[in-house]
Amino acid sequence: MNGWAGGGRTVLAAVATTAEVLARPELHEGLLAPWERRRLDRTRIPARRDDVLAARLLVRLCAARFTGLSPGESGPEQHCAACDGDGHGRPYLAGRPGLGVSMSHADGLVAAAVGPGPVGVDVEPATRRPGPPSVLRRVLPEADLREAAALPDPGPALLRLWVRGEALFKAGGGPGLRLLEWTDDERGAVVAVAAEAPVIRDVGRTGAVWKRGASYGGARGRDEDMGAEEQRSEDR
Repeated sequence: MNGWAGGGRTVLAAVATTAEVLARPELHEGLLAPWERRRLDRTRIPARRDDVLAARLLVRLCAARFTGLSPGESGPEQHCAACDGDGHGRPYLAGRPGLGVSMSHADGLVAAAVGPGPVGVDVEPATRRPGPPSVLRRVLPEADLREAAALPDPGPALLRLWVRGEALFKAGGGPGLRLLEWTDDERGAVVAVAAEAPVIRDVGRTGAVWKRGASYGGARGRDEDMGAEEQRSEDR
């Protein structure tokens, strides 16, 4: 799992495998709020339950690194503006209205991001191929779909479009969002972070800091200022 650096006017992002998060002794199910544990208990598939737990623990670790609080004090709340209900919807940190927080999980991978202003993160396995085409046409820009479809192998390009669209949706889809996308070859993950502030990902293993599309090690990245298209996402 990556190390961290952050704070100030940058967004702190991390990606890990579920196993990496659950192996850390300071991160455990006891950190979750009662409503989170009740929601977790409704997840019947063990692997998916582990992914949900790991995502909620990773976002706590990122928030703790960013704010200086402990992981136990850094749990996100959730509120749904559509139904005015709690326990689902966009996550936020209580008492810190200026901070955005986001998390994602997919098939043994988790990602989290915390920083000033709106923040959205999404992760998918690099081998996944989104579809079917009817769904892609509803949620992704038609011009981008045509460009991807013209490639000899459109799958990787479609996947990148998907994670970028999900990150933008989770960040609220407003103007002024910048988008950072990378491939983590070691973990077999494609990740995107959408935010107004620059994104930092610190790699404790090498001491290198990767910002705004510069590359290191096995990761490939790109950073773009990108207007948000209307997207769809489940709460995950």
